Amino acid sequence: MNRRSPRSRTAAVLLLAALTALTGCSAGSEPGAALPPAHISRATAPAPTASAAPVKPMARSLPVRVRVPAAGVDAGPILDLGLNGDGTVEVPSVADADRIGWYDKGVTPGQTGPAVLIGHFDTARGPAVLKDVSKVRVGDEITVTRADGTTAVFRVRELEQVDKHAFPTAKVYGDTARPELRIVTCGGELVDGHRPDNIILYADLVAARAA
Repeated sequence: MNRRSPRSRTAAVLLLAALTALTGCSAGSEPGAALPPAHISRATAPAPTASAAPVKPMARSLPVRVRVPAAGVDAGPILDLGLNGDGTVEVPSVADADRIGWYDKGVTPGQTGPAVLIGHFDTARGPAVLKDVSKVRVGDEITVTRADGTTAVFRVRELEQVDKHAFPTAKVYGDTARPELRIVTCGGELVDGHRPDNIILYADLVAARAA
């Protein structure tokens, strides 16, 4: 699949139902490797209104580091994730379980549209970068340092846990009118070495800090 602009990619992305298949983790069956179930309580905050002071979208610049203080995440460098041959989204390898990846067919964090970051909750080797995702709450900040030295600051607006077979593809990958961020990992009770759910954080750009 060729790289597309943020506005022209939507139809192609939404046609790829298989996008949901690999946005998760496999914890394997190694004794003692798995964490307790990953669960969050669904929560939302009102979306920014048109009357709220808008944050000017940032120019394109690749993400290099992401920080989610509430979950103890300070990860970098960021991996580039594209599409597998079958149309599914790549995820970080087990060897990169301590890193976060950015879906590089979308916008960069801070641009208008949904920038998507993906990381493991756990793998067969044990806890991974997003092991404490359940500690995140609506209103918490996420910061993304970019290659141009600027920092995009996001505030969590919504937490969602869904069965992978009901993954909200349009909601996660579809175009938005303002700069937004999604962080996707896995969750739920282990079933045959896999976690059946996805946990998704939705966040809005609230500040753009200069280098």
